[in-house]
Amino acid sequence: MNIKKGLYIQWNKEIYKIIDFLHVKPGKGYAFVRTKLKNLITGHILENNFSAKHKLKEVTIESSLYRYLYKERNIFCFMSENTYEQIQIEERLIKNINIEFLKEGMKITIFFHVINEKEKIFLFLKMHSTIILKVEHTEYVKKGDTINNSNKIAVLETGARLLVPSFIDIGELIKINTENRSYIERVRK
Repeated sequence: MNIKKGLYIQWNKEIYKIIDFLHVKPGKGYAFVRTKLKNLITGHILENNFSAKHKLKEVTIESSLYRYLYKERNIFCFMSENTYEQIQIEERLIKNINIEFLKEGMKITIFFHVINEKEKIFLFLKMHSTIILKVEHTEYVKKGDTINNSNKIAVLETGARLLVPSFIDIGELIKINTENRSYIERVRK
């Protein structure tokens, strides 16, 4: 197998993307390939050396754009933007995003491990790193209190709770960083 950047491999029962590699041929000993791998599910990056004789298992990864429809108990339902086919994913399988920021109608990219033409396995979801949500509830702050207490908790339209500045009021739209669960800015309509 030719190792190259962007190749997806299965190693140690997990799927990785090769982000960098270097063929090394030392003066003594066997040649090897030094790789930098990114775990597709967790996002962790690790370095590993493979001997030149090592056979890596290449895998096919497919991604499609889906629209989030609804959640029923612990099942999330999505619809393909291309085929209008609906799929259901159990909550326990969704590990890499903050599901509390999922809003009905939101577009999500879903990644699958393709086994063959008829069989593919769900891997993970990818949402935008920033989203805009409406503040449904927050504490009232008296004028003058904003100096002492700079943050307060707000409940968003998806039910998520987030720390926001004290000047944010009910009904306002705010931009959120979904990766580190933080407030970015107030959005004017």
